[in-house]
Amino acid sequence: MSSATGAEAAKTGRSLGLGTATGLVVASMIGTGVFTTTGLLVPLVRSPLGILLCWLVGGVAALCGALSYAELGAALPSNGGEYHFLSRLYHPSLGFLSAFASFVVGFSAPLAAGALAFGEYFAAFVPSAPPKLVGALLVAGLSALHLWRVSAGTGFQNVFTAGKVALIVAFIVALSLRGDPARLGLGSGSALAAVVSPGFAIGLLLVSFAYTGWNAASYVAGEIDRPSRVLPLALAIGTALVTLLYLGLNAVFLAAAPLPLLSGEVKVGHVAALQLLGPAGAKILSAVVMLGLVSMVGAVIITGPRVYEALGADFARLRFLSRRRPGGGPTVAIVLQAIVALCMMLTASFEALLIYIGFTLSLFAALAVCGVFLLRRRRDIERPFSTPGYPATPLVFVALMAWMVIHAVVQRPLVAAAGGATVLCGAVAYLAGRSGRPT
Repeated sequence: MSSATGAEAAKTGRSLGLGTATGLVVASMIGTGVFTTTGLLVPLVRSPLGILLCWLVGGVAALCGALSYAELGAALPSNGGEYHFLSRLYHPSLGFLSAFASFVVGFSAPLAAGALAFGEYFAAFVPSAPPKLVGALLVAGLSALHLWRVSAGTGFQNVFTAGKVALIVAFIVALSLRGDPARLGLGSGSALAAVVSPGFAIGLLLVSFAYTGWNAASYVAGEIDRPSRVLPLALAIGTALVTLLYLGLNAVFLAAAPLPLLSGEVKVGHVAALQLLGPAGAKILSAVVMLGLVSMVGAVIITGPRVYEALGADFARLRFLSRRRPGGGPTVAIVLQAIVALCMMLTASFEALLIYIGFTLSLFAALAVCGVFLLRRRRDIERPFSTPGYPATPLVFVALMAWMVIHAVVQRPLVAAAGGATVLCGAVAYLAGRSGRPT
């Protein structure tokens, strides 16, 4: 960023550049999901190639969503993500519901899961350390950093994200030299049969958790310098990079051990490293995962509170959520999210939590992407960026989300009901607070 551009960015509050915005996408996406999900996919898909296709389809869906969000964010460059898009293009009530779901499902729950996982992996180095206490300290420490100063928080985030990507690439190379590629062709049933099975759709819901965060940069669009250019690049580059990393990681996981050994295993990355590199390699992987979890937790602390801050700016009764201290992040929003995440560390099973998150967020992401069609009909909003491949790109995303949601209702009705109950609670909260919306 040039000095002139930097001065202008400082004046407008748009201080986040392409590197930070792209890093935010990468950091938000790479957390616990990629190191835990494949073991849960094995009994559902039962084919290594089918599992890799599941990860590929998940990446294509995320990229289609990212390119669609790029058009929305470039045209409506304010903080808030889905909340802002749905409020402007549909109705404030729908935006409120998405913000409520994001608070409970999109940010607080993943923050809790990431912090707990960090504590578990930390125990590999310090067995006497209580995982929940370690996770709680991580949430509290990073929240305090982002409360203190935005620049300090984003600088810390950039360093950890770059380190995470470098270590993951090194880990892929190390495992690929020792694994057995022949294992990728084994398993029960063909890859095509796996793709058309109900288990594949449920698997996509699990995979969608690992891809959660492809839209992260849209939540801070109001603080991105030159958003019409930087936001689309950040969303596309970040999502494409993570998709390639996910495919590489899962290929080496599946080549490292036979499917029965991976089936149902949550710490699938640990199993793969133990098989190929021994106990020392497993500890190295634990360090890689911990680094990834630190940047993932930091990314959630950056993005989530910006949604609540936007909500507070629009609703008088929630105005406290938009309070900031000079140079720092949204104070009350960061503290509130940290408190809820700490309370949620005692939650449902890992698989149920993943499906719950994937189901609920898929609903609002699909609605937001449908907003691209509404945006094209608006004459009062300038569109500085157009979605490549329109209308196929948003249609592919919406079709995949609908397929996953329908199968979730059929195959996991209780988890789907929990997602529906979350939306219903949001509707009640909106009706209770709508009188406080400024005119």
